[in-house]
Amino acid sequence: MSNKTSRADVVLIGAGIMSATLGTLLKELVPRWEITVFEKLEKAGGESSNEWNNAGTGHAALCELNYTAQQPDGSIDINKAITINEQFQVSMQFWSYLVNRNLISNPQDFIMGLPHMSFVQGDQNVAFLKKRFEALANNPLFHGMEFSDDPEDLKEWFPLMMEGRKSNGPIAATKTEYGTDVNFGALARMLFDHLDRKDADIRYKHNVKDIKRTSDGLWELKVQNLHSGTVERHTAKFVFIGGGGGSLHLLQKSGIPEGKHIGGFPVSGIFMACNNPSVVERHYAKVYGKAKVGAPPMSVPHLDIRFIDNKKELLFGPFAGFSPKFLKQGSIFDLLTSVKPDNVLTMLAAGAKEMALTKYLIQQVMLSKEQRMEQLREFIPNAKSEDWDLVVAGQRVQVIKDTEAGGKGTLQFGTEVITAEDGSAAALLGASPGASIVVHVMLEVLKKCFPQNMEEWEAKIKEMIPSYGKSLMENPELLQEIHNSTAQTLGLAFTTPTNNVIINKIKYK
Repeated sequence: MSNKTSRADVVLIGAGIMSATLGTLLKELVPRWEITVFEKLEKAGGESSNEWNNAGTGHAALCELNYTAQQPDGSIDINKAITINEQFQVSMQFWSYLVNRNLISNPQDFIMGLPHMSFVQGDQNVAFLKKRFEALANNPLFHGMEFSDDPEDLKEWFPLMMEGRKSNGPIAATKTEYGTDVNFGALARMLFDHLDRKDADIRYKHNVKDIKRTSDGLWELKVQNLHSGTVERHTAKFVFIGGGGGSLHLLQKSGIPEGKHIGGFPVSGIFMACNNPSVVERHYAKVYGKAKVGAPPMSVPHLDIRFIDNKKELLFGPFAGFSPKFLKQGSIFDLLTSVKPDNVLTMLAAGAKEMALTKYLIQQVMLSKEQRMEQLREFIPNAKSEDWDLVVAGQRVQVIKDTEAGGKGTLQFGTEVITAEDGSAAALLGASPGASIVVHVMLEVLKKCFPQNMEEWEAKIKEMIPSYGKSLMENPELLQEIHNSTAQTLGLAFTTPTNNVIINKIKYK
């Protein structure tokens, strides 16, 4: 790698799926712009986007129960599920565009189709799941979803989970055939290979230490070259801080007013990975349950088939953990050094309000392997301890900010983009649904940071994303056309059911 300093149109910090997507979009929209990427690790997709650090659900709200909250009157609010589903469809369209134009190839290396299911136990949860199903069933985005509380059906849907199950009360599940598993680490690496071919200047083992405005309105970055140990200075017109948990510190160093009064709280994850191939072969779905009371949304228990390096893996979790690091390969001082005079009251307020979360995290950290196995046996009654190993997943940094609705020190559980008023810088913070809605999020970055270009870019954006500017829910024919074409292009063995082809099924004991 060259050690010379550079002046770029765009600097992307972090070689994860967010920077990879923004860089790829910009290379399609403005091929002449010079893009420089700085990544602390030796390759792309090594932290939050990595396949072992990321749940890879392909979040479309088909099975994630935390996106359909039950209201005080008992009704189910499906608005968040609709939003996330629409946003995931945007990602699918963009990936399909890239494959169709041979900009990336072998889509089976990053996306596979498999059923998404929700599974609950107990009268109250079964009633909730049935209500959720009824709320979603007639929405075009969720057509083809099935509900059953008949154990014979469930034996067909997930035999491994039903074997040895004692009937201690009602159980139920929903199933959607056209779910996906997405390997965001593999996709990030594909996109950076593409950007490299497009002459982007990608510098691995380069750690951005500081970022500040210059008198002429540019951004100056102080970057440590970890190969040589030397410190370089680089300038850019636009900077995107997409460094996962590391983004908050750089946002604070940028000095933009929009980055003040924001804190971060790290939550780590632990999965159990099955080491017995005969057990792995008996399950083929992503099955999500309900989160325990007090658990953060990213701790919703799920039994997942994943495809990693073209190998089928079976994971269960996540169990929450705590580390003061903001990145898996970060510093134990990350949390402490993120506390600044402008956010200390916000952080203290969050600490006082989130005692239940703190208690939950302490309990999770103290769990033995056998206690984790007991939770796994709620999903797989016959699970044997020797068949499962613990795997430490990635760090997630939840945003803490002052909000009108939640007051001072409110913990946020979504994905958040912070942009400078003049559009010259943007930072991505937060966690789930993150990677799954990456294209939608990066289009929002473009709108906020390059408003003067959006009219000129609109035709190209619509070529890449045919539904751009339209609601797929309100255009079911377009939804079906897009879903079928993306499934074909990406090699997914399903088609979208239509109103007059498949009726949503509901079965009872």
